[in-house]
Amino acid sequence: MSGTRSAPPSAPLASASPGAGLAKLRAAPLATVRESGELSAAALALIAGCADAPAALEALEADGMATDAVKLVAHALPRREGVWWACMCARATMPADLPPADRAALDAAEAWVRKPSDENRRAAFAAAEQARFGTPEAWAGVAAFWSGDSMAPAGQPAVPPAPHLAGLAITGAVTLASVRADPTRQAARLARFLASGRDIASGGPGRMDPEAS
Repeated sequence: MSGTRSAPPSAPLASASPGAGLAKLRAAPLATVRESGELSAAALALIAGCADAPAALEALEADGMATDAVKLVAHALPRREGVWWACMCARATMPADLPPADRAALDAAEAWVRKPSDENRRAAFAAAEQARFGTPEAWAGVAAFWSGDSMAPAGQPAVPPAPHLAGLAITGAVTLASVRADPTRQAARLARFLASGRDIASGGPGRMDPEAS
């Protein structure tokens, strides 16, 4: 895919009902998000009394805990939406000279979101492997792979990924995108990324304009 802004999935992600707000976060059991192992002790203490993931996100953002807020969104979004969010964050900071292997990994991850077949899932992992697992694009591909039923080779007995693995990969993609080339931009980038995540959680596409160099 070229460096232009990506199109939305041809098979739309399940949309939220009007006025539902962060419906796709609300559906995630907050206890499961807490058990992901990613949130800091301070974040866990802060959200201990929250009723659901949207309330926890509000608390984390209000307290300036953007890194933990990213982790919460990564684990609370449904897997297709989470992988799409990782792709949108990667695209937001993607350089014009992105290596072909990384571009292929991003394209493969987006292809899985549009059509979440096992073939596309495995293709996303193969592309991430070619990208050496070192970029936001590669980790978006890994997130797609870990969103499926098995990590075993095709045709072998299923080896299900642990439930938290896809969220870990999404967090990795978003975090790497936030520090790409210029880590001093991380705070501003995370603010944009969280706004994108909120949009996706409300049924939107979560697109962001490419970052000005």
